[in-house]
Amino acid sequence: MSILRPFRANDLFRFNNINLDIWTETYSISFYLNYLARWPDLCCVQQAANGALMSYVLGKVEGHGTEWHGHVTALTVAPEYRRLSLGRNMMHLLQRISDKVYHGYFVDLYVRLSNNKAIGMYESLGYSVYRRVKEYYGSKGPGDVEDEDAYDMRKPLSRDIGRRSVRPNGKDILVTAAEVP
Repeated sequence: MSILRPFRANDLFRFNNINLDIWTETYSISFYLNYLARWPDLCCVQQAANGALMSYVLGKVEGHGTEWHGHVTALTVAPEYRRLSLGRNMMHLLQRISDKVYHGYFVDLYVRLSNNKAIGMYESLGYSVYRRVKEYYGSKGPGDVEDEDAYDMRKPLSRDIGRRSVRPNGKDILVTAAEVP
């Protein structure tokens, strides 16, 4: 048994089992606190019955006009809790809030090209590649010789009636990180 609940500031002292993973981008404490203060309804954790944190999602809303959208800044599941649909459930929650509360046109996220499992999950949730962002991610550490590209993946929400936020040839659209707002 587990519960999905709001991410709290004191969770920052308890989430190392989730954050110490090669696929997880980590940020400064002030970054996390900024999200918790500005978009508390888009920041959640899944907590096990024994109190351990299983996964979390950090989201925000941004943009103007038809670019107003929800954004998944971080979604990660502790290795011992993977394959339980926790990531899928958190994505559904973030999508629902982005749609019904913030009335966004779409939800977007960035994912490393090498993270095939995440890409597969996002595609199964209805996301498609909008564009490829060159050298979006810095190298992972010693031994990595170059930065890694990212896919900007998007899923239209109910407000995007014409599906203007998606395109069929997104993998062929290459932009630089400097071109991404």
